[in-house]
Amino acid sequence: MNTTLQDPAVHPPRAKNSPVRAAVASMAGGTLEYYDNYIYALAAALVFGKIFFPDAGAVATIAALATFAVSYVARPLGAILLGHFGDRIGRKKVLVFILILMGTSTFLVGCLPEYSQIGVWAPVLLITLRILQGISVGGETAAATVLTIEISPEGRRGFFTSWAPNGIVAGFILATLIFVPISALPEDQLLSWGWRIPFLLSALVTVAGFIIRAKLDEPEAFIEAQAEHALVKVPVVEVFRSHWGAIVRVTFCSLAFAVDTVVKVFALSLATGVYGIPRSTMLWVLIVSHVLALVTQPLFAMVSDRVGRKPVFIAGNLGCAAMIFAYFAAIQAGNVPLLFLAGILSMSFAYAAINATYPSFFAEMFNLKVRQTGMALGLQIGLIAAGFAPSLYTALTAGNPSDWLPVAVISAIISLIAVGSALTAKETFRVPLDQLGAPITTPKPQAAVVPSGEQS
Repeated sequence: MNTTLQDPAVHPPRAKNSPVRAAVASMAGGTLEYYDNYIYALAAALVFGKIFFPDAGAVATIAALATFAVSYVARPLGAILLGHFGDRIGRKKVLVFILILMGTSTFLVGCLPEYSQIGVWAPVLLITLRILQGISVGGETAAATVLTIEISPEGRRGFFTSWAPNGIVAGFILATLIFVPISALPEDQLLSWGWRIPFLLSALVTVAGFIIRAKLDEPEAFIEAQAEHALVKVPVVEVFRSHWGAIVRVTFCSLAFAVDTVVKVFALSLATGVYGIPRSTMLWVLIVSHVLALVTQPLFAMVSDRVGRKPVFIAGNLGCAAMIFAYFAAIQAGNVPLLFLAGILSMSFAYAAINATYPSFFAEMFNLKVRQTGMALGLQIGLIAAGFAPSLYTALTAGNPSDWLPVAVISAIISLIAVGSALTAKETFRVPLDQLGAPITTPKPQAAVVPSGEQS
């Protein structure tokens, strides 16, 4: 251990890097990242088909939802690139870069000309910006989680890391609240200028997130490993060498997130486009269920700090597998009170249990030296299924758009696959931070050899 680093006279305590500050910064950054992500999802489901793919006819919505899915393909690339730099040069530096990349890309989406103005270049530019968003999101959750978990006290890692997904939920709430009045605009105003407002407002969220995130310091454990030359040179190579099982496990556990995009994108499009439920009603169902999740997620995380990550994560997936049928049935019935109830049980409880525990559950599978790369890569590979689920399900039901049963069955099977993967994991909620993940040996730098004739 490098005693110089522990000398308070040389390096005073870093008081501002408290778990609370890190959790707030994680939530703020997550709010921006997923505000941007969800306004895109909502726009893709509601208006992008008409704006960027007007000649696509009946498949315009599928084409628009496919642009939503494109970012999920880019996410593993973001996981590798941003994970590499996070594990090499620092968690905080990467977090700040991620914020700027996402904010800029989203603002530019709001500035894009339409297909009627520049033709095919409009969707090309849209897809390019969506890819940049995907690269950014590919590193966000892992970077925020890793920084927080490495400064959290023992026995509370689950609670503090749960504020990163709370930021995701807050981002969705903010995006949806802004889209409620926007979606109520007359059709011509919505398609001409209204849809741009949420994207342009992302500049304000970016500035706020940057101010909070820039005040963080690197975790002490990472600084010590860096000073002792204990970091690995190519984290993506090392993580496949020493933690390939954890990557596979996280990938299959991450299939659970397909349920989220099915509810927020596919079901939204189905309810408004096929069953005639007003857009504002569906958006309010999502807002209410996610506001409650802001409360239930930290509570589920606290439970995971007491009983373990696996029981909470598994229970959440089993709940999602059951509730997806109830949610679609409520949409088909057009019963608004039942729709609110099904939405709350699905998102505020079942899915909230998954969302609350996955950051600590996934991050604790990896050694500090490859933690950000490993978590980000496994998570984002699994999330590809979540990204393509809405467009694939829309194509699957093209012959009979009102037949949601196959979608519900496939969603339930995906949740059960995540359960099976979680059952193979070790329970880590009581394992000390420095004992997490597989051991990694890094060669110590060799001292320079001085020729005997030059010795004094």
